[in-house]
Amino acid sequence: MTLTAWASGLSLALGLTATAAFAQDVPDLAGREVVVVTENAYPPLQFLDKSGQAVGWEYDAMAEIAKRLNITVKYENISWDAMIPAVSEGQFDLGMTGITIRDDRKDKVDFSDAYMRSEMLMMVRGDEARFTDAAGFAADPELLMAAQPGTTPFYVGVYEVLDGNEENARIVKFETFGAGLEALKAGDVDLVLSDSTAANGYVSGSEGGLKIIGAPLGAEDFGFIFPKGSDLVAPINAAIASMKADGTLDALNTKWFLEYSMGE
Repeated sequence: MTLTAWASGLSLALGLTATAAFAQDVPDLAGREVVVVTENAYPPLQFLDKSGQAVGWEYDAMAEIAKRLNITVKYENISWDAMIPAVSEGQFDLGMTGITIRDDRKDKVDFSDAYMRSEMLMMVRGDEARFTDAAGFAADPELLMAAQPGTTPFYVGVYEVLDGNEENARIVKFETFGAGLEALKAGDVDLVLSDSTAANGYVSGSEGGLKIIGAPLGAEDFGFIFPKGSDLVAPINAAIASMKADGTLDALNTKWFLEYSMGE
């Protein structure tokens, strides 16, 4: 499937087309400062472009949310492993990095409503011919997978691709998604699992160096995270609802999944 075809179907799949539904009232937070932490390693949601500028779908979405709620956003950067604990402890007001809404994480942080749904895909080098699906990968003990511990791709790799052993030596652990992807490109590992937003972005910009194989391994909803009991959850949800209703999320999908070239 081409990136264009995939992205064209995204809005329909998510029910994000503008509708006549009434969005929630969006409050005015009177210029309140909100400290947002991110990883900058998850294109096209958020990443550093060739000039070193932090850009992406989530940055644009947060800028729009800031306008609608009248907040001032300050950004900080942190690794994925440290993000949920740091937000849980109240070090930051909000975390964003394509975070899957999961019940086990709700014990530590509060989630916004979902702003996007994505499927888990298998990404390999463009010339990979040893396997074409999850079963083929699992059957060859010489093949290795890159993953970040504690992430959805890690758990999908452990339980849906391999044998359910979280210490399986075939999973090579990396601190960041980008490091695992570089290991794939270098031939140090043979598979990276990623949600479709990032996977299609990387494949589109790889000039044939990467490809997606097999069937999707499931779907996940993304949300922003907050310290437990945060009074920002309801306003952010109201802003997300208004952006769904008026087509803003559709416009962001078009910009980042259709128009933006990772090679530029």
